[in-house]
Amino acid sequence: MSTEFDVRPPATPRYLKPLAIAGVIAALAAAATGVVERAHDAREVAAWTASQAIPTVATITPQPAAADALVLPGRLDAYVDAPIYARVPGYLHAWYVDIGAHVKGGQLLASIDTPDLDQQLQQARADLQSATANERLAAVTAARWSEMLAQDSVSRQEADEKRSDLDAKRAAVAASTANVRRLEALESFKRLTAPFDGVVTARKTDVGALIDAGSGNGAELFTVSDARRLRLYVHIPQDDAGAIHAGMHVALTVPERPGTTFDATLADSAQAIDPASGTLLAQFSIANPAGTLFPGEYAQVRIAVANAAHALTIPASTLIFRHDGLQIAVLDATGHARLRHVSIATDLGTRVEIASGLAASDRVIDNPPDSLADGDPVRIAGTATKEPAHG
Repeated sequence: MSTEFDVRPPATPRYLKPLAIAGVIAALAAAATGVVERAHDAREVAAWTASQAIPTVATITPQPAAADALVLPGRLDAYVDAPIYARVPGYLHAWYVDIGAHVKGGQLLASIDTPDLDQQLQQARADLQSATANERLAAVTAARWSEMLAQDSVSRQEADEKRSDLDAKRAAVAASTANVRRLEALESFKRLTAPFDGVVTARKTDVGALIDAGSGNGAELFTVSDARRLRLYVHIPQDDAGAIHAGMHVALTVPERPGTTFDATLADSAQAIDPASGTLLAQFSIANPAGTLFPGEYAQVRIAVANAAHALTIPASTLIFRHDGLQIAVLDATGHARLRHVSIATDLGTRVEIASGLAASDRVIDNPPDSLADGDPVRIAGTATKEPAHG
């Protein structure tokens, strides 16, 4: 009886080998597909990231400059303005008008007590009387010596001395008379009067105040202004100085009367450019019979100045201030930013008038990024950006 067994493995079915090969191929295909998809996603993410780095900007079109856009500040002054000073020292006796009073030329404003001056005048008059008495005595003496000279009772030398003494006494009388008149003229300044018809715009003294004889160095006692006509002073920029001509009219407004426009006529100009400010000082005349406008007011003046046909304006927010000068950024046909140097003709506040470096067809980038460089790609606001696919 045999005890041997057949221990060989069973034979593999023939149909399993093709299945194994197919499975390997499928696994390799799946791995390859995953690699390709991940590479595609990486490229999409890189492209999306690069697109997000491109700045999004808005563009504006330059606008023609307005023909009447020149608005400048001005200052109103009275046509005639006179500060009143004291010519004699003393104490203020009384004042008769206050600020806002309408006065006539020669009307009494105040009076001054001058005790020192009064005593000086009395002394001068006494000196004049003494000199006049001495002159009369010298005249009688000279006449008598002339008669005695004719009789050969005195020498010619003595007669000449008497005539010379008479001449000296007459000169003393003339000097005393002039001194009295000088003091009398000073006495007239005890009365402060208005130099012309006008309005009292300042009173800087009061009863009993010590008055010093002064001039423009000290404080005035009163100020009288004739505001029936006013002067308007305006500083015209040099670029527009050529538009100032005789007889031109300008419109002005004042803050306290919104909506009301006043007319002024050019009276004269300085005929010179101030080197410090680069402006021409122009003086205009304004009729003010009703006293509507006040001296010293600030006014806003609108001057019709014809700008050049090519003058263009853009918002101030488009300007780029860098170390190499003033620039703007414009969009070219390929979607890239191009930096240009420009010069400003007139600063209008929120807008600026460009003198050079800008064309009417340019698309100017508003609020350009600080990092924007020449040739950088930009995206116009509103352009859609495709989101990257996510696996």
